[in-house]
Amino acid sequence: MRGRASTVMPSKCWRYENGDMTRTLAELRCDYHRKIEDQIFSLVMGNGGPYPNFADGGSQSSVLIANGIAERLKFNPQPQAPKVTGQTAGSLFERITCEFVEASFESIRHLRPGEWAYMTAQTKIHNFAQYRHLDELQSMVRGNSALSSALGHGYLVTPDIVVARHPVTTDQVNAPGKFLDDSEGTLLTPFLSKDQTEVVPFLHASISCKWTIRSDRSQNTRTEALNLMRNRKGRLPHIVAVTAEPLPMRIASLALGTGDLDCVYHLALDELRETCATTPQLVDQAEILETMVQGQRLRDIRDLAFDLAV
Repeated sequence: MRGRASTVMPSKCWRYENGDMTRTLAELRCDYHRKIEDQIFSLVMGNGGPYPNFADGGSQSSVLIANGIAERLKFNPQPQAPKVTGQTAGSLFERITCEFVEASFESIRHLRPGEWAYMTAQTKIHNFAQYRHLDELQSMVRGNSALSSALGHGYLVTPDIVVARHPVTTDQVNAPGKFLDDSEGTLLTPFLSKDQTEVVPFLHASISCKWTIRSDRSQNTRTEALNLMRNRKGRLPHIVAVTAEPLPMRIASLALGTGDLDCVYHLALDELRETCATTPQLVDQAEILETMVQGQRLRDIRDLAFDLAV
C-alpha cells in the first residue's frame, strides 16, 4: 500500500479484500486510483517525451490533459513496472472497476437491499432473466443459415461488467410477516423463485469499460446499449459506461445525446475538470466538458453506486 494522496482525496487508501465495510467513499475512490496506478498506468515514449498510456500521443491536448490528471492523482509509475498492452490495460481496467463497483455498492446495501452478484469476463446477457429467450434464439440461428443471415448475432451482447440481482424466495418475502401462501396459486413473475422451473438472476446493470475512447469504440457501446433495450423481456437494466479517456471531445462522442446510455462516468472527473479549467490551451475542451457535466451526461466514478441504487 503506497498511501499517496491525490489533490482532492485523503491520503489513506484501503484494500477491497480487507472486507472492512467501514471505509468511506473517498477512501474507496483513492484506492481505486492506486490500483490503476499500480497495475495499469505507465509512461509511453513519444517524440515530445514520455506521456501517460491513457493519452493519444498524436494529440497535444490529450497528452496535456492526461499529464494533468496523472499529476493531480500523484501517479508515479515504477521504473521496473512492465508496460501493459492496450488489450491488457482494458481487461485490468474492467476488473479493478468491477471491484470498486462492488465495494461501493455493497457499502450502501441498506439503500438497495437484495442479493447481488458482480461479474466481468464478458458475461453473455442470455444468462439473465430479461434475456433468457435469446439462448433459444441463438440455438435456432446456429442451425439455420437463412435465420443467421437475416438476424445476425448482434443481439448477443456481452457487457464488460454486469451487476445482477438474484430472485427472492417465499421465506424472504414473508420475513416481516406472512404475505404469500399456497392460496395465491401460481405467480408468473420471475422475481419469485418458487414458481420458476429455472431460476436465473436479473441483469441490474450493464457497464461498458473504456480505458480510452476512439470513434469506433463509442459506436460499439451505443450499439450494445440499443440491443439491450430492444431485446429485453422485462425491466431495462442500467446501461452505463466508465472511461479514463482524457479528451472531453472524445468523451462527448459517448456521453452526448440521450436514449442510449444512462450516463458516462470518468475515473477522475474532479482532476479532469481542474486540469481543463486551469490550462489556457484547453478552453474549448473545458467548455465541452462543462456542457456534459451540467447536462447530467458525465459524472465521477464515485457517483455510480448511488445511481445504480435508484
